[in-house]
Amino acid sequence: MKILSKTMMLAVLVVLVFVLAWPLLPPLQTEDKVAEAATAANGVTASTEMRGLWVSSVINLDYPSQPTTSADELRSQADKILDNAKACGFNAIFLQVRPCADAIYPSKIYPWSIYLTGQQGVAPNASFDPLAYWVEGAHQRGMELHAWINPYRITKTAAEWDKMAASSPAKQHPEWTIVYKDNYYFNPALPEVRQLVIDGAVEMAQNYAIDGVHMDDYFYPGTDFDDAASFAELGAGFSDISDWRRDNVNQLVQGLDKALHQVRADLQFGISPAGIWASSNLHPEGSATTSTYSSYFNMYADTRLWVKSGWLDYIAPQIYWEAGHKTADFTALLNWWSEQVTGTDVKLYIGLADYKTLEAKASDSPWYDGAEISRQMKACAAKSQVSGVIHFRYGSINSSLALQRVIRQAYLNTNAGADTNQTATNPPTVTVLPNPTPTADGVRVLVDGKQLTFDQQPYIEEGRVMLPMRIIFQELGASVSYKDRKIEARRDDITIQLALDSKEMRVGNTVKQLDVPAVSVGGRTMLPLRAVAEALQCQVQWDNASKTVTITSAKV
Repeated sequence: MKILSKTMMLAVLVVLVFVLAWPLLPPLQTEDKVAEAATAANGVTASTEMRGLWVSSVINLDYPSQPTTSADELRSQADKILDNAKACGFNAIFLQVRPCADAIYPSKIYPWSIYLTGQQGVAPNASFDPLAYWVEGAHQRGMELHAWINPYRITKTAAEWDKMAASSPAKQHPEWTIVYKDNYYFNPALPEVRQLVIDGAVEMAQNYAIDGVHMDDYFYPGTDFDDAASFAELGAGFSDISDWRRDNVNQLVQGLDKALHQVRADLQFGISPAGIWASSNLHPEGSATTSTYSSYFNMYADTRLWVKSGWLDYIAPQIYWEAGHKTADFTALLNWWSEQVTGTDVKLYIGLADYKTLEAKASDSPWYDGAEISRQMKACAAKSQVSGVIHFRYGSINSSLALQRVIRQAYLNTNAGADTNQTATNPPTVTVLPNPTPTADGVRVLVDGKQLTFDQQPYIEEGRVMLPMRIIFQELGASVSYKDRKIEARRDDITIQLALDSKEMRVGNTVKQLDVPAVSVGGRTMLPLRAVAEALQCQVQWDNASKTVTITSAKV
């Protein structure tokens, strides 16, 4: 009885301390427990459910936001992304460490990436190793870090070839490369190329405590790939060039599986292919879809075989269409992929197109305000064969209050019962990402003396005032149109063109660099204040004390 009494007293003391300390505890330490209980009902606990987030480095989409050799800046940006991801409940980062034939880590095989420092082959200062920093940072926050590579892509445009470092394996062995539609690729047919990709993955597995090696859907770039000479030389035993191409990719996948697990048996190897292996109207084993584009026929990636053969630890098909889509229904694809992993040891994660929320500008779109992402997350959670999802991508979520709310509600059980069709005009209290952050007092905007009202409030991001583009441009007499993430505005003889997540703005024939890219928040395109002034040749003043923007039409 004495032991029981002491135990009870200790329990009461712990409870009292916890209650008194509640306001001081970081929210995630308590919310994780709630989320764990919420997901346990689906047969997948919060500790095992994949809650992944893709972080892109190619063309500086996510990291770094612009090339830099500054170790301090690279650390700061990594910390911000990791903190924001943790605050939303993510437990795994898929970091693009090899966007082309280069690397964001010190490699003996690939040169430093042009997207990291601005010049291929140039290292960050202070001997900084971004991958080591990301791995340590993720693990400190209780998250996994998967190293995401592109296997065959060498450049984004042919013009980049002349800027490549002499040490690049592509420059060292131009006979390994093929030009396709103004771009350079390694030739998947060559054993030397397969070994190059495998060696690069093994190098990371040996030198870093990464949790996985992740490969995306960049395989053969098209059916008209110019490899007829290679087929004639190396295609013995194959009467069909398509079957030969698929076998080339199969050999790479099988080789990676074997080599990586020889280095570390616990290392996860996975691939995120295009969401449609093949539609049933093209292949008898295909999904109940009618799309004519597929990984099997267009990219020569036999993803179904990889699963059935057990060459992967997980597969993460990018099902980037909504439920009810005419030719690529999300539900049909979810069911098909669930059937493929049944009876195998391969885990199924579903890749989600969060970026489509930013593209949805009208409430009649299923993607509007995060509604479709919410529905898809629930559909995946209800499927026993699905072990989680991966969201594409960080920048999209960081730019959307609606997505942040939907994800936190699912992963942290915050704002439970909130209407997922609610707009982000008044940011919900569960939104914690510090970038962007609406100011406490709000930002006032005066155009020619008239104070404007907005359905998406201006805010201050990293010292820059971000303004809703459409209403301000229209108030100044400009028309605005939007299509495929590209915005065009016209005022008199001035034409302005820009794209979401890009720091370039074209005014007439002049390209201007923005301090921060145009982003979509709450379904509205937000531009930095200086861009408004430069685009429409206005006089713009900022009063920091009153947080007031004064815009005066230019007299031209």
